[in-house]
Order: sequence, then structure tokens, then C-alpha cells
Amino acid sequence: MRIIFATGNEGKLREIREIMGDLGLEIVSMKQAGIKADIVEDGKSFKENALIKATTISKLAVGELVMADDSGLVIDALGGEPGIYSARYMGEDTSYDIKNKAILERMNGVEGAKRSARFVCAVAAAVTDVSGNTKEYTTEGTFEGLISERIAGENGFGYDPIFYVPEAGKTSAEITPEEKNSMSHRGKALRAMKDVLVKEVI
Repeated sequence: MRIIFATGNEGKLREIREIMGDLGLEIVSMKQAGIKADIVEDGKSFKENALIKATTISKLAVGELVMADDSGLVIDALGGEPGIYSARYMGEDTSYDIKNKAILERMNGVEGAKRSARFVCAVAAAVTDVSGNTKEYTTEGTFEGLISERIAGENGFGYDPIFYVPEAGKTSAEITPEEKNSMSHRGKALRAMKDVLVKEVI
């Protein structure tokens, strides 16, 4: 058995392999599995979008264990933005450098605890049998922090350079990958999913 993870994001795949690696299963991307699909993420929550991705690919890879996640940054002072639209915030092809600068500008004048934010990650797993029946599993994790005053750090990806982690005293892009995986939303959701898979699937 192997895991097909519905992502093309190499940074995300690296984190997934580090966290799920001890299951002893090969973890491949959709591209590596030879699967092409246009997935319409029209869910109203991270969980719904993760399930849409996992089940869509699962139906194209019968008998395989397919996983997907949907994650994003939720900023309280911005009414929960960018939320489920984190990847598409300001347009599909807008760089995260531009997105991060825009968020810091919008947060200008917001101080202290009012800069509260969290990363949220929902992980979904799906297995479709030859009869077309699909079993679905979901887990979720959150990573609490603050929006920093400036962009800092070279590690991580996405919004990590503006996400300040109080217990670490630095941004998510300044901590090591090991530190991040131990605290992050994706780390928590993947470890919870690992427990589910060991009990239910593997």
C-alpha cells in the first residue's frame, strides 16, 4: 500500500513525508501517481475542501489510499480572512511575498493580542473499492499565533514569514522544520490521521 497525496506543493509534501514517514508507506504526489484532475474546491470549510480533493482522486485511483489537506490562515482582525481562500487570496498566481506584504499593510494599526491568528488544517483520507464505495476519514489541527510586524525567515512556505509563534519567539519561517512539525496545524492533523489510519485502514 502507498499513499497518494493530492497536492503539487513540494513544501507540503516534504512536511507530510517527515510526519507520516514512520508508517513505512511510500508517499507520492498526484503527478507521481500519473493522475490528472481538475478539482473544484467549492466547499464552505477546510474539512469540506479536503474531502472533495481526497474523494475525487480516490475515485480515479480505486483501491489506493488517497489523502488530501486543506489549510489556511485565519486572521481575527480581518474577519477570518483569508481563510479557505488562503491559496487563492488576491488571485491564483499572486506570490506569497505580495500577499504577505498586503496583509501586513491591512494590519497596520492593529496592536498586541488583537493581531491574533491561527493556521487551520483539515486532513482527509479516502479509499474507494471496486464497487465504487468510498470510505472517508477526516482530522483537523490548529496552530495559534499572531501576525508579526514584519516578514522574517527563510524556512517554511506560504504565510509562514508573517506568522509569529509566541512560544518560539519567532515566525514560523524562522523555526526549524522539526520544531514546526511538532507544533503546526498540519503536524497535529497528520498525526491524528496517522492514528486513524493505523486503526482503520493499514
